[in-house]
Parts: sequence; C-alpha cells; structure tokens
Amino acid sequence: MQQVKPIFILGEFRTDSDVKLDTCFVSPAGAELLRMLNESGVIRFTPDDRVYLNKYYANSDFTCLEAIWQLHPEIIRSNVFQQHPPRNDLSWFCGPKASAIPGFGQLMNGRPKGSPYWTGNYVRQEFEHELDRLSAEIIASDPNLIICLGNTSLWAMSGRTGVAKLRGTTLLSSHTAADFKLLSTYHPSAIIRQWDNRPTVIADLMKAKRESAYPELRRPPREIWIEPTLEDIKLFISQYVAGCRLLSVDIETSGQRITCIGFATSSEIAIVIPFDDTRKKDGNYWPTREDEAKCWKLVRSILRDGSIPKLFQNGVYDISFLMRSYGILTLGAAEDTMLLSHALQPEGLKGLGYLGSIYSDEGAWKHMRKKDETIKRGA
Repeated sequence: MQQVKPIFILGEFRTDSDVKLDTCFVSPAGAELLRMLNESGVIRFTPDDRVYLNKYYANSDFTCLEAIWQLHPEIIRSNVFQQHPPRNDLSWFCGPKASAIPGFGQLMNGRPKGSPYWTGNYVRQEFEHELDRLSAEIIASDPNLIICLGNTSLWAMSGRTGVAKLRGTTLLSSHTAADFKLLSTYHPSAIIRQWDNRPTVIADLMKAKRESAYPELRRPPREIWIEPTLEDIKLFISQYVAGCRLLSVDIETSGQRITCIGFATSSEIAIVIPFDDTRKKDGNYWPTREDEAKCWKLVRSILRDGSIPKLFQNGVYDISFLMRSYGILTLGAAEDTMLLSHALQPEGLKGLGYLGSIYSDEGAWKHMRKKDETIKRGA
C-alpha cells in the first residue's frame, strides 16, 4: 500500500507561545487554523481533539493546541522565520536592497504604520540561514503540497507576494526548495482580523486536500481557438455552436468598443474572436472593414439565436453593451454565474477571477499577463 505523503503548512514567524513551546501554530491563530482544517476536511477532529480544544478555550492553555497537532502526523508545520519579531513587526527582518538575500525580491511594500524597525523592504541576508533550514525541512518531508499561509510564506517559496491575487491557485515553487507544488491562502491571523475571508480560506483548504493527493500540477485540457479566420468561425459554429446545450458568452471592452468576444460550448472547447490587435499599426485585428463586418454578422447570428441557451458573468453589462453600442439584441440568456454566486453566498465575492479560483483548477489567469504583452498563436 502506497504511503500517504504529509501536507506541509508554512506560516510566517513564531509567536511568543510558539517560542515558549518550541513549536508553531500554538496561538489564537493556530486554534483558528485547526478549526478551518477540520471544517475543510484536511483533518478530522477526534473526540480527543475536541476535548483539548475545549480546554484551550476554557483556560488559554496553548499546550492543548500542541496536543491536537501531535494527533495529526499527516500535517507538517513550520514557519519561514523561527524567531518572533518585536511587536509582531515583519519589517524587523527587512532592510535596504543592498542587504537583500540574493535572488529574492522585496517582501514588503513600504513602511508599516508606526513601525520603529523599518529600514527597507528586503529580507536581510543575515536571515538566509532560515531559508536554508526551511529547505532542508521541506526536502526531508517531501510533501505533495505546501500550503503557504500569507505573503511571507508565498515570498519564501515563489519569490512573489500578493496572496490576495494568487490564493486558491496552484503553482510550482521556484525559491528555497524548488519544484514543490504550492497553494497559498490567507494567514489565520488575518482571518481573525477580517472574518469575512474565512469562507474563502475554507474553500482553498478544500482544494488543498484534493491537490495533496498528487505532486504535479494538473490543468484541465482545453481546445481554445485563437486568432481565427472567417472560415474558422464558420467551422466552429457548425461544429460546436449549432445545437449547443449551454453557450458561455463573454465580451471584453475598452471605452465604447468591444475588443474581443469569447464563446465556449463546454468547459473544454472555446473560441476567442478578437477585434483589436495592438501589434498592428492601425490596432485592428481584421485586415479590412468588410472582413470585420462579416465577422460581426456571424457573431450576431449566434447572439440572436434564441434556441441556444446562453450563460454570462454579469450578463446585464454584456447584453446592454452589445445592444447600446452595436445594436445587437441578445436572445436566449439563461444563466448568470454572478447571480448564481450571489444566491449561493450573498456576502461573498462574485468576480470571475475569484469564482475561477474557487470552482476551477485553472491558474490565476487574471494576473498572468502584463498589460502590453502579446501572446502568439498556439501559446
């Protein structure tokens, strides 16, 4: 029988109680992390776990939290820094760029309010031994997945920050210990401060549980038609759109102009029809006005076909924009993922990037492409 690999959970730095007990995540944030791990199914509380948790809440006895962790050897815990910075001030580890650990970018974005320790945004080279220690821990445990809690752990493993943008998506580590699968989410201490992010962390941990079963990145197979000709569009319509049970429609706009429109007939098959092309001097994708007009006739034939049920994300915007700016009446609007999300969780976020991070295994595509970057055919 194949041995199940542990899940490696990585935090930022030790708390006072962590230092006293020579461990990690034995704090109010650690207690909240245990509860979220249980609710997400990453671990399952036993009766003993619940007894220890109740004792902790009754007496603030942090040894009870360590007792719970000891009952779950499937979880490996660590922090980027084994020290506890004064006043929990992360800038205590940082300094100017000249003192930075080679190969690592900045951890912080300016001076925290009221910080007496800030001298720069880069982790100082004197703390490089912490990353060496962390690398040895990860390699020794050889996990399928590392859960990065907060910006500091994401920075240590990927050289990047921005957990709010990258949370919920898997990527491979490039720093400290390379080629381990990562999934980042908010640190439990941040949840204590901003409780409405808790359902997001639960969803991220549920995904982490699934991802921990294998070490590689798995992306769903996709057949996406890009830079199509008129003949390509006609072929896609006849081959996939005709008789489609649910057609996903999405437009991208700039000012009062549609720059591209996408149609997906399933979760695997889609076409992206562009109208703008920044690589060309005139900015137009289609070589002549006649070709663009023919393209719009094909697009209109799809949108005006009421026999094809259509799915939108915030479709009120798309449908009204198409009518107001292009005179195209869209028929057959059947579902809207933003409205469905609101019905399911009224207080939750509803943007497409967020929903994709929760319900799909795609990467954080909203943050993959630079503003002026172009993508070649077949990329």
